[in-house]
Amino acid sequence: MRYVSVGEVPKKRHTVHYLPSGERLAEELMGERGFAGSFALLYHRRSPSALSSVSAAEHEEPALHPNYPLSPWHLRVGKLAGGATADAATADAVRGRVALLGNESLTLSYFLATQASGLFRDARGDELYFFQSGRAVLETVFGALDVGAGDYALVPASATHRVVPDPGAGPLQGLVLEARGHIDVPLRYLTERGQVKEGAPYSERDFRVPAEPLVVEGEDVEVVVATRSGWSRHRHLWHPFDVVGWDGSLYPFVFSIYDFEPVVGRYHQPPPVHQTFEGPGFVVCSFVPRPYDFGDGAVKIPYHHANVDSDEVIYYLSGDFMSRVGSGIEVGSMTLHPAGFVHGPQPGSVEASMAATRTDEVAVMVDTFSPLALSDAALSVADPTYLLSWGPRR
Repeated sequence: MRYVSVGEVPKKRHTVHYLPSGERLAEELMGERGFAGSFALLYHRRSPSALSSVSAAEHEEPALHPNYPLSPWHLRVGKLAGGATADAATADAVRGRVALLGNESLTLSYFLATQASGLFRDARGDELYFFQSGRAVLETVFGALDVGAGDYALVPASATHRVVPDPGAGPLQGLVLEARGHIDVPLRYLTERGQVKEGAPYSERDFRVPAEPLVVEGEDVEVVVATRSGWSRHRHLWHPFDVVGWDGSLYPFVFSIYDFEPVVGRYHQPPPVHQTFEGPGFVVCSFVPRPYDFGDGAVKIPYHHANVDSDEVIYYLSGDFMSRVGSGIEVGSMTLHPAGFVHGPQPGSVEASMAATRTDEVAVMVDTFSPLALSDAALSVADPTYLLSWGPRR
C-alpha cells in the first residue's frame, strides 16, 4: 500500500521526538516478515509495552469437521441470528463470532453485533471484516474508520482495535476472515514500485485510511490477544490508543465492494477477474452488478466447472442470484463447493438468463487452496437437500 503520514511524526526516523509541551514520545515499529516487509512507525505518549498483568482468556476453539463424505453445502447463515450471537454477554464482533469454516490458512466466521467489542489484537495474522448491514466505527491504534454495509475492513496483524456499532443503524452483521498470515492487494494489480496499475478493478482513491490519530487517555486497560496457542488478557498500564502520530505503508483500511469495477467481456470471464484480495492459501473475490456477456450465443452465467485445486465459498448479499435459481439460495446464504465436485448452474438457470442484459447480484467469494472443514454451527444451519438441487425438479 502507499505511504501515509498522519499526525505528529519527527523529521527523521528513530530520533528522539517531543510534543510541543516537552513530552517525549515512545516510538513503536510495527513490521511484517521479520521487518523485511511493510511497516509503520507509531508514536505513543507512553510505553506500549508497560503491563501490569497477563492471564489466560477464556476461549474455546471451534471443533471443525472434515467435509467427508465430500459434499456441496448450502448454509443458511441468517438463521444463526437467533443462536449463539444472541447472548448479550458476547453480542459483539469479536467474542460473538460464530466460526463456520476453516483450515490451516484461515477461519471464516459470522457475527451479529449489538454492542461494542473489547480491545482486541490478533497476533495470528491479518483480519478482514466484511460488513453486510448496519454501521460502526472501527477504532484502531492508527485512528478511527467509519464502516457500513458493503465495506471490507482490513486490520493488520497485532493492531489493537475494537468495533463499535451504531445503535441507531440496526444490528451490525457480517463476516470476518481470520488469516494465518497477511492479506494484501494482489501483486498482479501493482507496478514494480507498488502503485495500483491502470486496468486494476480499483485505485488508491477507493481505499479509506485513518485521517487523524485517535488519542484516548486511560489507565489499567485490558486487551485480549489471540495467538495460535490460545487467547490471553494483557492489562496495559496505559491505553494503547495514545498514538499521536504514525507513518508508513502498514495500516488498516476500508474498501467498499460497491467501488469494485467489474470486467465485462463478449463471453464469460473467469473468476480471477473478480479477485479483490489475496492471502496465504486463499483469495477473496467480489461479485457486483455488471452488464452480462454480450457475444452471440454467450452463456451468461457460470458454466459447469471443477475447482481442482480449491474449495469455493460464496456469501450472497443482495440481488437476484441467477445461476442458483430454484436451489433455495437467498440473501444471507453461503455455499461451499469443494474441490472434487463439479458444480454449475441449477436447472433452468441458463434459460432464465437468456433474455437478461445484466446481473444484479452482490456476493463475496473466498477460494481456499486447502480443504475447508465445517463447524457444528455451520452444520446446524445446512440445507440437507442442496446436493439434490442440480437434479430434476421435484
